Amino acid sequence: MSTPEPAPSIEAEEGAVTLVRPRLRPPPPPPPRIFDRDETRFADAAMLEELTSLRGQYGHLRDEALIEAMSHHAFAGRVAAVSSFGAESVVLLHMMAKVDPTIPVIFLNTGKLFGETLRYRDRLQDQLGLTDIRSLRPHPLDERRDDPDGDLWSRDPDKCCNFRKVLPLNAAMAPFRAELTGRKRFQTATRQKMQVIEIAAGRFKINPLTDWDMDALDAYMERHRLPRHPLVADGFLSIGCMPCTQRVKPGEGYRSGRWAGLDKDECGIHDNVAGDGI
Repeated sequence: MSTPEPAPSIEAEEGAVTLVRPRLRPPPPPPPRIFDRDETRFADAAMLEELTSLRGQYGHLRDEALIEAMSHHAFAGRVAAVSSFGAESVVLLHMMAKVDPTIPVIFLNTGKLFGETLRYRDRLQDQLGLTDIRSLRPHPLDERRDDPDGDLWSRDPDKCCNFRKVLPLNAAMAPFRAELTGRKRFQTATRQKMQVIEIAAGRFKINPLTDWDMDALDAYMERHRLPRHPLVADGFLSIGCMPCTQRVKPGEGYRSGRWAGLDKDECGIHDNVAGDGI
């Protein structure tokens, strides 16, 4: 086992930042694999009972009605959305902005994103009036230790996703009890049995767009005249990090351009959840 790299702590002294005693930062935990996890093992009886209650009370809701119920009632002040600002992210963000534009939006700036995605994020923030977008990046010590040359994605994409996405997201979501996502059942085989309200990583995961398909998404964007991600017109249907995203050829699956050729269709932030049947 490698020795953890010291991370300098800092203190302010007369307006200057002075390095003081280093503290050890342990190596990141191993990357999760979606098929190996059973989130019911991580949920105590009280949380499972609450899940049953939430599904009974709100499980019939979808779209804006579910967002409002979660953000104003069930988890008032304790819910945040996670958005990639990808191909159809604008649908969920538009609904949220209508319900409450102050809902925090967690955005993972992995350091490997397309420039178009970053500009699209800024455009949507302005156009939708979102007031609390929190851009995260991987810890610089994790990056320096695990990916000093920036090519980990080509050798161990699970590990790359873990320190660039999973770990920053878990830290950012610690104050929240629930997470709003834009996941849909049609996107991958692992999501086909997804529930509207689930448990993952010790918090509740809320999926308002569970039943939507591409036709419904396109119709919503057209009806509300919402801007599209600029890469969609260039053949990118599901957009993640630049090295791991390709154009989708005619006849290929919606997410076939993500981690093409690998036994991988999730980055790990949506690893297996209670009630999805996997």
